[in-house]
Amino acid sequence: MDRILLSTLAHRSPEEVFPYVRSFADYPRYTDHLRDVRVNGDGTVGSVYDLELAWWKLSYTARSKVIEVSAPESLEWQLVTDIDARGEWRVKPEPESAPPTEETASRIYFEAVYDPHSADKNAVSLPRFVSLDWVVQKVEPKLLSEAERVVERLVADIEGRRRDVELTVHEMP
Repeated sequence: MDRILLSTLAHRSPEEVFPYVRSFADYPRYTDHLRDVRVNGDGTVGSVYDLELAWWKLSYTARSKVIEVSAPESLEWQLVTDIDARGEWRVKPEPESAPPTEETASRIYFEAVYDPHSADKNAVSLPRFVSLDWVVQKVEPKLLSEAERVVERLVADIEGRRRDVELTVHEMP
């Protein structure tokens, strides 16, 4: 299993941050490769999200299910089709890290644990002579730059303005 663990700081309380990480339907605004999110549920445990992804000549819809919510601290999810993957958004108060111009801060953690070799080879229609292993090799290095883009845009939504954010990489494959 591979693991990605990233974090960044938002200059808001966990109660103000959590609705943004919980709102999967807004995620297409944060990433260049997520085209659409179809929601079946209200964001509570059992809610299912179809995440329509596109990259290069490929498109794929991942089905994600919320498996645990402890607002405003944690939201756990799991992919329910085609690949063994699960993860969590965590929000921890970190007021000591707030700059002098801000009242408080929270650290936002994104964790994903996945087995790239568990992918169903029939789930993605690949161009002729392209293997799933080749696709995995090309996608994995792009994960960090995509994660940086996501957290920068997420923090801009949370704080109501754009700023440079620092992405802390705690673990990458």
